[in-house]
Amino acid sequence: MIRHALLSAAALALLSAPALAEAETYVLDPGHSQIVFSYNHLGFSTSTGMFSGFEGEIAFDRQNPAASSVTVAFPVRTMLTGWQARFDHLMGPDFFDAAEDETVSFASTAIEVTGETTARITGDLTLNGVTKPVVLEAVLNQAGEHPMEQKPWAGFSATTTVLRSDYNLGAFAPFIGDEVAVAISIEAMKAE
Repeated sequence: MIRHALLSAAALALLSAPALAEAETYVLDPGHSQIVFSYNHLGFSTSTGMFSGFEGEIAFDRQNPAASSVTVAFPVRTMLTGWQARFDHLMGPDFFDAAEDETVSFASTAIEVTGETTARITGDLTLNGVTKPVVLEAVLNQAGEHPMEQKPWAGFSATTTVLRSDYNLGAFAPFIGDEVAVAISIEAMKAE
């Protein structure tokens, strides 16, 4: 009886104790977040494009980074190519055949901490209506108080390579490279 009462008291104490640390919600700063992609064009040049101004959310657990997560989504038609004819071709039937509301999204499924400021983020990339797992090699650039905004801020970089043919975007391969290098740079602010 006494043992049962002690166990019950201990269980209640554990349940009512505050958690040591929890993930905090950060939202992406759309003005300082971008995704740059590049691919080989017929062996003559490297073509690039960019997505910017997008929104997303990070559940950032500084004490246990493996418990963090990230989600991002944005319309494919926000792609910037620097040349209207290339944009029109990419959005046309040879590639995306993109409707106005078609989105690109990424949702992390696991984070493996690989160093003091590095991690391998696995997640599901949905592109052109196809969802496949990708792995981001990520770096925490800095976390702390933003000197101008006076609130918690974090900056991350990440890279990966995707095969466009995996997403039914493989037109003109192998002449136009199937591999697309992706470089991500984001800033995120603690949610209010």
